[in-house]
Amino acid sequence: MPVRVLITTGDFNLADEIETLRASDKRIGAVCSFIGTVRDRNDGQNVSSMELEHYPGMTEKSIEAMIDEAMKRFDIFGARVVHRVGLLQPLDQVVMVAVTSSHRGESFKACEFLMDYLKTQAPFWKKEQTAEGARWVDARVTDDAALARWGIQAGNA
Repeated sequence: MPVRVLITTGDFNLADEIETLRASDKRIGAVCSFIGTVRDRNDGQNVSSMELEHYPGMTEKSIEAMIDEAMKRFDIFGARVVHRVGLLQPLDQVVMVAVTSSHRGESFKACEFLMDYLKTQAPFWKKEQTAEGARWVDARVTDDAALARWGIQAGNA
């Protein structure tokens, strides 16, 4: 069984990640993926870099639990989450979620569920570098609202 969660400082290749997820599972009829990148603007300010921190071990365990929950909620075969940490620049890839299933609908829903969960519940801390200096990025009310669609209440913002 392939590793479902990878936290890394290095970049990743979407094609390689999906091939690993799809390997030898002939049931798969759909793959849905999402890649998030570093933006050069946030809250009206230019962002020159972003630094992501996490707690090794705890972060992986949290994301594994998210995938377990997605497996219960949706008719999916597998999922893979790759999340980068460390210093990142605008346009760098930050996160990838890929989900396999028999049909596209379940993959789409599970992929969106995992991203909504990651944005609000995964133990990552984000610091942006702006012209005014470094600032920690707070959770957004919109991220909590996205998670609430799945019946999960979060009070992060």
